[in-house]
Amino acid sequence: MFYGEYAHTIDRKGRLIVPAKFRQTLKTHDTPSLFLTRGLDGCLFLFPESEWRAAEARFRQIPFTKAEGRKFNRLFFSGATEVTPDALGRILVPKSLKDFAEIAEDVVFVGVSTRMEIWAKARWASFYESSRQGFEDVAEKVLLD
Repeated sequence: MFYGEYAHTIDRKGRLIVPAKFRQTLKTHDTPSLFLTRGLDGCLFLFPESEWRAAEARFRQIPFTKAEGRKFNRLFFSGATEVTPDALGRILVPKSLKDFAEIAEDVVFVGVSTRMEIWAKARWASFYESSRQGFEDVAEKVLLD
């Protein structure tokens, strides 16, 4: 569904334009609502509603009697907010999420199949540079296990 990297800039009001290709995918799948939350590795996750509901169902299966499960669910869901792109395709990123992802101005949208990730440009560059050399090793571990 969502593929590629797109550089964008967040405006001073905290609005961010969802890339046109991603907006087209959302339109094709009749998805007006998105859910934005803390992601992993210092980025934000942006889910279409159907994928959000599926993730929510999986995470509800984590026993609340386990401390790590409670911690994950608290951090993941407490940062979540429902967002709907405006007529110009912009979403509002709350300050708490901008702070979490260290987003000041320049961002990179990354398509990760069923979700989008939003990275501070410098953080994405650092992650990419530190990860790309080991891509084949990671692929071998993930795909063969």
